Amino acid sequence: MFSLITRRCKAPGVAGLVLFSCMALPVFAQNNPSDTLRMRLPDMEKRFLDSNLLLLAAHYNVDAQKALIEQARKWDNPTLNTDQVVAANGRFLPYGKNPDGSFSGQYYIQLQQLIRTAGKRGKLIDMAGTNARMGELQLQDLLRNLRYQLRSDFYTLQQQVANRNTYLLQMQQLKVLMDGMQTQLAAGNIAQKDYLRIQSLSVSLGQDIAELDRSIAENQAEMRTLLQVKSNVYLIPDETAPQPSAMPPASVPELLETAKQNNPSYLLQQAMGLYQQQNLSYQKALRVPDIMLGPNFDRNSNTMPNYFGLGISIPIPVFNRNQGNIRSAQYSVKQQETLVSHAETELRNQLFESYNKWLLALQQDNTTNKTFYEKYRSMYANVVDSYRRRQIGLLEFLDFFNEYTASQQRLLRQRLNEQLAKEAINYYAGTDIIK
Repeated sequence: MFSLITRRCKAPGVAGLVLFSCMALPVFAQNNPSDTLRMRLPDMEKRFLDSNLLLLAAHYNVDAQKALIEQARKWDNPTLNTDQVVAANGRFLPYGKNPDGSFSGQYYIQLQQLIRTAGKRGKLIDMAGTNARMGELQLQDLLRNLRYQLRSDFYTLQQQVANRNTYLLQMQQLKVLMDGMQTQLAAGNIAQKDYLRIQSLSVSLGQDIAELDRSIAENQAEMRTLLQVKSNVYLIPDETAPQPSAMPPASVPELLETAKQNNPSYLLQQAMGLYQQQNLSYQKALRVPDIMLGPNFDRNSNTMPNYFGLGISIPIPVFNRNQGNIRSAQYSVKQQETLVSHAETELRNQLFESYNKWLLALQQDNTTNKTFYEKYRSMYANVVDSYRRRQIGLLEFLDFFNEYTASQQRLLRQRLNEQLAKEAINYYAGTDIIK
């Protein structure tokens, strides 16, 4: 389910958190809060499946390819040939009876049916079926790519929003600090250079927020296109920070076998190999000439008044036995076999790389002290208060402030790397192995 963020935000009573919850959204989202959409990842994926226009177009392509299977099953239409006399012996359409009772005028009628030999019709049906299967795999591959893009954007936006919230809290704490320093500056208790250093830190932090807002805007635009939502809608990931994933009960060789059965890009290469094999079989069948067979009737021909015959037409494969097309199809088969081998090697390496990245991310998360960042956040508030009370110096405060900012960014980046590595494994495996 998704919900709309309400317009009103109540400010907490603690000075360090004044208006923080209202500041958690960028300015352009605050200006039109009724168009701010908070969604969970499953809801985004459902909307994406229901409304993405690229997927809809790919569905139409699959339907079009399936219609060609039905067309390939159709028999060739018969051909009607006729030759009618229009004028003869000064008469127009000289049809009727002669004085002796015989028919006058001459006409010829022939009905022909093409009979395909060597199983050509069945081979065309097989090729149309494989082509439709390739269309389905292309749809699955498009879905896989767009879903991976949506998930990557979702987790990236989640990290960006969390990073922005950290900046905003720091900005609010600096504002409270600067308000107090202004009073001290007016009383002559602190040097102006100290106030300017803190003010410079606040300006730099504001620039970082503006730069982050630009990145968020780009991410938002991409997600709006994927979800087919209006350009004035601001999307918010409605989930807490992702938790570390569990280890999958599989090794890289097992993941590779899973990928061979589910990865649509690899399966598409295999389907193209099958299509080339079927095309080679069809090209070889074309060496066998087709037969044109049909009855014919000729009235008042040269030999007899009413002639019934059976016509058979068959080309003699003397000069052209489709040698060039067969040779081309053979090379296409070898080419596709090489591409399938390359696709398997590439898939193995991609899985191995993404799996190792994911293991490294898990290892880094497991070795990180879980309580470290909580203590660090608590200490940060104390350090700001200590500097305000002039219990620590400016340089010590600036060092701690910058290091705290960097540590929070590293933590968020670490969590994002883990999520992206997990999604990369699922992407190459072609199925959600890791939840």
